Amino acid sequence: MTDTNTLTLDTTQGPVVIKMRPDLAPKHVEHIKKLVNEKFYDGIVFHRVIDGFMAQTGCPHGTGTGGSKYPNLKQEFNAEHHKRGTCSMARAQNPDSANSQFFICFGDAGFLDRQYTVWGEVTSGMENVDKIKRGEPVRDPDSIKTATIS
Repeated sequence: MTDTNTLTLDTTQGPVVIKMRPDLAPKHVEHIKKLVNEKFYDGIVFHRVIDGFMAQTGCPHGTGTGGSKYPNLKQEFNAEHHKRGTCSMARAQNPDSANSQFFICFGDAGFLDRQYTVWGEVTSGMENVDKIKRGEPVRDPDSIKTATIS
């Protein structure tokens, strides 16, 4: 298991580099690293992309209905503000239901603060996130070609 905290998503729109924040959400970062090392995110689509809000990915079915083979995570809500470039875990109504799905904020989304687990932030490639096709569901969606830790 890699101990570094840089996640690179090679997407169909170009690279997106994310600084993972184990200081905010250690269990979530550990879980994401495990999934990346198992190639879980390779080929996964951005299935829910709302203009001005966020781009969501991480569902193995491409529909927002699935997760990894591992148990859901206990929430690690923190005081980090949801703003442009924030990476946060998607979840169902149950706060402890995050698994593999996450989203990247296009802009300020402070209404999510302390209700979703922030685990990282985009440090480069946000212009590529901006190019991801919009929709709920997305027709002919963009995807993560490969995800790597460095």
